[in-house]
Formats: sequence, structure tokens, C-alpha cells
Amino acid sequence: MDYLPIFADLKQRPVLVVGGGEVAARKVDLLLRAGAEVRIVAQALLAELEHQHLQGRVEWLGQNFVPQQLDDVFLVIAATDDSALNAEVYAEADKRRVLANVVDDQPRCSFIFPSIIDRSPLVVAVSSSGQAPVLARMLREKLEALLPVSLGQMAELAGGLRGKVKQRLASLGARRRFWEKTFNGRFATLVANGQTEQAQQQLEQDLTAFAQGNEGAQGEIALVGAGPGDVGLLTLRGLQVMQQADVVLYDHLVSEETLDLVRRDAERICVGKRAGAHSVIQEETNRLLVELAQQGKRVVRLKGGDPFIFGRGGEELQVAAAAGIPFQVVPGVTAAAGATAYAGIPLTHRDHAQSVTFITGHCRDDDDGLDWPALARARQTLAIYMGTMKAADISRNLIAHGRDADTPVAVISRGTRADQQVQTGTLQQLEQLTRHAPLPALLVIGEVVELHHQIAWFGHQSQTAVAARPAVVNLA
Repeated sequence: MDYLPIFADLKQRPVLVVGGGEVAARKVDLLLRAGAEVRIVAQALLAELEHQHLQGRVEWLGQNFVPQQLDDVFLVIAATDDSALNAEVYAEADKRRVLANVVDDQPRCSFIFPSIIDRSPLVVAVSSSGQAPVLARMLREKLEALLPVSLGQMAELAGGLRGKVKQRLASLGARRRFWEKTFNGRFATLVANGQTEQAQQQLEQDLTAFAQGNEGAQGEIALVGAGPGDVGLLTLRGLQVMQQADVVLYDHLVSEETLDLVRRDAERICVGKRAGAHSVIQEETNRLLVELAQQGKRVVRLKGGDPFIFGRGGEELQVAAAAGIPFQVVPGVTAAAGATAYAGIPLTHRDHAQSVTFITGHCRDDDDGLDWPALARARQTLAIYMGTMKAADISRNLIAHGRDADTPVAVISRGTRADQQVQTGTLQQLEQLTRHAPLPALLVIGEVVELHHQIAWFGHQSQTAVAARPAVVNLA
């Protein structure tokens, strides 16, 4: 190692910063967050630093650096654009064995600033020993995405119980097993949800159970929306939960790229359904969810789009609730929002549509339950999921109840994915457009579809005329 990674306690310790510009201000901000007593030497202060000086948060020693300013400081930072001055600061600090950092001058650094992921009191530092700071920053950004903001609160609550854990669990091994299970269990979920009081209670309950010899972890279910296809639309919270899963039950609509983000050693079970061809019946999925969670496993139920929009997520959680299994929900980008955005079709627009209605075309056999007169009103957008098989009925009913036969429509196939396809035409052409449309497909009906030809942005757009009044297919 070129540098020993250490964490220094700067509370109420004097630190000298030479420089008063933007770079100096960033360093001062870090120092103040660490509780340091900051002294500044600079010809002039940035407005932010001047404000802090006037508030008494930093001390401005003067405009000119003199070596005696280093006599009683803990460390010094040189952040000026005067290389000779920076070199002088480093040399004088080195004489006094004071730690020094000259910004962007690695040979003149007896300490360096790492890239920091701050989840106080938990802090993660990443350093390239000054060789590739941009690379270190990129790695920090990746870690930021993986480390929940709640980790700090979790560490703080755990710290408050450390003494009691030591009293009740005599061996180091027992304490380690307890904390590993706790940080991966219900306690962590409650903290992430902001339920601090319940998390504290859960922590106490876990300790009592563990001390009595019950080391089994309580299972739970996380219902996660994977988004419409593009892995970049997976939420940060969804990624974090997937990385903690013991087993994942997923649908056919979940992309391979999204599945690749699941924890490597997690078990994967496909419980996908396709219209008219269910590979796993819903009752079997419900049974698996309960059975796996009762085994103490962290179960992720991964669904395409959003689990509460035509995804039967509510039904599955009713089963979990009846079995007394804890659960959480991580929303996802639903297909109507994601696919239309990638197709350049705004669901609402003040000139064209003041409302949007989400509909499923895959209804119960006994009754479709749709209010056709209300759906047929103009100046609204209809987003229809799983509607390709009933496209003819949808078109006929809307026209019969007053919707103009020339109302613009779009069929968006495999929305947000690299092979997205958008076909546009009119309401009377809807059945024709869906006849050979790749699945999954979303139907969009309304005047906003016309905007697709102006603001479509995703991928390469090509157009092919298909009828006397043309239907258009756009491949993205």
C-alpha cells in the first residue's frame, strides 16, 4: 500500500486551509462535517466561505501564508492555483511533521482524500492512492447505488445495543452470527422503511430469541417491480432488495439483463404467466411464496412493470398477510409510463388529453367490467395492457359508444427494450395493427399518439406505410 487507510478524529482539532476558492470550499465543507476547527489563509474568500466566516464557523487568519501558522495545526491543505505557494506550504509542513495535502499534486501529499460514501456513522472510503482519482470516483458512484441510505441509522441502532449483546451472548462467534442474521433480516427492512421504533423492538426481540437458542431468521417477502424492460429503469431500492434475496420468483416479462442483477447465489424460480398459457398457476405461486418465507428465506417476488398495476401483487400479499409473513413493496415503472415515454407519446398533454385511464384487456371471463360510454369520451388517453387478443372488441365497442373511428392509436411492442416496435394508425385499424405485433404489447388510444411523430427519441425510427389511410410501423 502506498497509503495506510485510516479514519482521523478531527473534532475540535485545528486544521489549516490555504486557499479560498471553490476547491478550498469543498475541502472546508468536509472538514466542518467532521467537526474540525477550520482556519483559512487566502487572498479572498469565496462567497460561501465568507458567509461561514461571518457565522463564526471558520476563522480567516489573513491573506498571506507564513510558516508559523502551521505550528499548532493537526493537518494542512493547500488549495491555491499558485504552485510555488503550494510547494512552500508542503515543505514547511513536512519540516514540522504535519500531515499535508496539496490538491491535485500527489507527490506533495502526505495524506490524500479518498472518495467517500457517507452513511454516518458508517463511512466507506475508496482510494487509488492518487493515481486514478476519476476511477475511484466512478467506483464510489457504483457503491452509492448499492448501499442503502438507511445503513447509517441501522449502525446507530445496533451500536446502542452492543453492550446488551455482549452481556447476553458470551462468545464472539455467537455475537457475529447474531449480527449477520440481524442485518439481513426484518430489522434491516424496518429501518429502510423508516420505522425506527418498530426496528428497535425487532432488534430486542431478535436478541431475546437468539439468546434462548432460537437462531432461525424470520423470513419475509419483497414484492418488487422490475420495470417494463430496460434494466436502467429498475429502481435503486429494487436493486438493493434483489441483492439481498435468498430466492427470487420472477415472471416472463422480467428481462434477462434485470435478472443478471440478482445476487449470484440466490435461487431463481420462474413462475411466469402468459395469456392463455400459464406455466405456473397463481395458487402455486402463492404457496411457494408462503412456504419459502416460512423457511426463513428472504423472498423477492419480481414482476415486470409495477406489481400493483395489473400484476396480481395485491392478491399475493393478501396471502402473505393471512399467513402472518412480513412483507414490503418496491414499486416499479409501469409499462404505460415507460413504454409511452420511450415511444415519444406523453400520456397527458394540455392540448390533447386531460386524463389517462389504465385498462386491462385480459379481464375475467364472466364480465369485462368496462364502462364503455366513459371510455369513449374524447380528449383522454387510454392505455390498455394485454389488449392485443381483444383488439377487435375494443375498437368496435369504443366506436359504437361514440369514439371517432379516426382517433389515433399506437401499438407499442416490447417497450423500452432495444427491439422496441411502435405501430401507429387509427382506431378502426387497431385489429390490423395488433395482428402480428410482437409481445408484450401496450395499446394506446388518443390524440396524444400524434405527438409520436414529433418527439419519438428512442432508437432508430423507420416508417412503413400499410393501408389506404396509412398505419405506420416504427422500429426502435
